[in-house]
Amino acid sequence: MKSTGVTDDFFIPELCRAEALLGLVLLAELLVLVLVLAEPMQPGFDWMRLALTSLFVQWIVLLSAGTLCLLRPLLAQLRAALAGLVCCVLVLGLTLACTAVADIYQLAGPLQRDGEVNLYLRHALISLIMSGLLLRYFYLQSQWRRQEQAELRARIESLQARIRPHFLFNSLNSIASLVALDPAKAEQAVLDLSDLFRASLARPGTLVTWQDELELARRYLSIEQYRLGERLQLQWQVDEVPADLPIPQLTLQPLLENALVYGIQPRIEGGLVSVTAKYAGGVFSLEVSNPFDEAAQTQVSRGTRQGLLNIDARLAALFGPQASLSVERRDGRHYTCLRYPCARQKQEA
Repeated sequence: MKSTGVTDDFFIPELCRAEALLGLVLLAELLVLVLVLAEPMQPGFDWMRLALTSLFVQWIVLLSAGTLCLLRPLLAQLRAALAGLVCCVLVLGLTLACTAVADIYQLAGPLQRDGEVNLYLRHALISLIMSGLLLRYFYLQSQWRRQEQAELRARIESLQARIRPHFLFNSLNSIASLVALDPAKAEQAVLDLSDLFRASLARPGTLVTWQDELELARRYLSIEQYRLGERLQLQWQVDEVPADLPIPQLTLQPLLENALVYGIQPRIEGGLVSVTAKYAGGVFSLEVSNPFDEAAQTQVSRGTRQGLLNIDARLAALFGPQASLSVERRDGRHYTCLRYPCARQKQEA
């Protein structure tokens, strides 16, 4: 398990993948054109020369890609400089071997004996230069990717750190309102809050399972239930979501907090908060709805709308442009919906 992590962090990509092979093939064809155009121009273009050179170069590229792909787990255990040197030596050896095969079987026509050393040396130098440039590109790309991921993790952690104290203050306000009304419930709410924050702070990762996030949200609602009583009604439609589905930590709770602050708290009669979640076609969708009263809405002086902007920013950072967070009002209810593509397995940012 440990070696897999090292391999994934290796600066040489998996060259067996289709997109990597396609890039190498296109790069090889560009090299062939350069080699052909570097020779003296003849009145008639030698298409056979182009085809044979292309075949020769492609064989070297494909053999090198296959060899490096097989040896990648071993190369990943070496230092970057040593691994790059080994890669250059392997490509050099394959180039000289292919040159020897082409020479022995005269695949490119008879070779001048007095120019044999120059041909082998020419191919060796070309392979060293091209492999060195390509490895250098892979290394710089790997460093840039690491820096980008580090900046992304710092940004997400910063966004997530803003939610926790905000969540704490709102929960403490709810508990404070219970102290005078029902000390026993206030004491139980403090215990629930303790469990809630223990679950929230115990995991350093950005993504948690849907089961854990759902448990976190239900603990929060139990605290609010003490304060709101029968005014708060809940409807859950989440049975279709796999328990191991990844979700950004503290995503559902801020949506529920918005629903309570803007939909339940201003209304004397309270209302119904509905939570609907689905997972289909590799896309997770979550909808939280609550009653909406325009007259009561204007009386709310403060709320948690910043939490929606926070969730939207985290979704964009983790899942890219395919993630979305939308808000709409219809039929007297307020709907907050989010969608993002994900796989059924735990992930780390």
